[in-house]
Amino acid sequence: MPDWLLYTGSRRPHDGVDRLPPPPPWRAFDGGPVLPSPEGGSGNAHQATTYRPSDDAVQQVNAALYLRRPLLVTGPPGTGKSTLAYAVAHELGLGPVLHWPITSRTTLRDGLYQYDPLTRLYAAGRDTSPADDEDIGRFIRLGPLGTALLPYRRPRVLLVDEIDKSDIDLPNDLLTIFEKGEYELPELSRRADPSAEVMTADGPGDRVTVTAGTVRCRAFPLVVLTSNGEREFPPAFLRRCVTVELRQPSGEAELAAIVREHLGPLADRSDDLVRRFLERAASGTLATDQLLNAVYLCRHADAEDRRALADRVMPNLAGPVDDD
Repeated sequence: MPDWLLYTGSRRPHDGVDRLPPPPPWRAFDGGPVLPSPEGGSGNAHQATTYRPSDDAVQQVNAALYLRRPLLVTGPPGTGKSTLAYAVAHELGLGPVLHWPITSRTTLRDGLYQYDPLTRLYAAGRDTSPADDEDIGRFIRLGPLGTALLPYRRPRVLLVDEIDKSDIDLPNDLLTIFEKGEYELPELSRRADPSAEVMTADGPGDRVTVTAGTVRCRAFPLVVLTSNGEREFPPAFLRRCVTVELRQPSGEAELAAIVREHLGPLADRSDDLVRRFLERAASGTLATDQLLNAVYLCRHADAEDRRALADRVMPNLAGPVDDD
């Protein structure tokens, strides 16, 4: 294993991220005061400890860490694009993954922070003390992206899931944030005292102080953007990302190893289902988790025809285009 690799894909937690060299001069950030890295697991222990990354994925994760650049992960559904983020957070001890699922209605502001003026107005109308009324931080909660850009000592892992489903402007909006490593909260910056304790995406009980109405990172987060290939991205966006394409496992031995990792002893005597999965995958698109579902179900169900039962939970996700 090359010595320069911080993330190795070993699935064993270690402190290798502390060997991360200083960033390139054009990717250095000086946010503060420095916050301690959050403790706890990645948030998806089973997936993180059973994921088997390809050599290419391991290399590109490390490139993104060294260069402080987002990692754009593409590939068919079920290839482990999202799981890669949890695996990296688990092995490098980077704390809970910040998850930002994307839809066609998602905006940049959704990822940065939410401000609840109606609740604040309601609170101001009640018989509360002036101090309570001035605690504007109670009505601001940072989103996954906004939390990832806090000045943590170690990089947080941010999963931006299915970026290809976003509005056409979101990738370009993200470019500015990724380049600057900071953002402003106008609700704070317009105040005489632009500092407040605000909630984070880690939970309502977790609050941090934002000063001067601005959040600026210190350790640029490992941003994992996943895409199912439903759209193309502008060149300006692509050149600022480290890219990796994941593929579906193809061989019987590779699939059998994945089944064993996930199901342990339940994977015994599942070779017939692995072969059936490959047969069906030859005429259409299947995802690996469909095979896992089939193996688990057939192991527990008292079915006379395992093949027929497996086919029920392994429908083709896509197939050849019909001439009509």
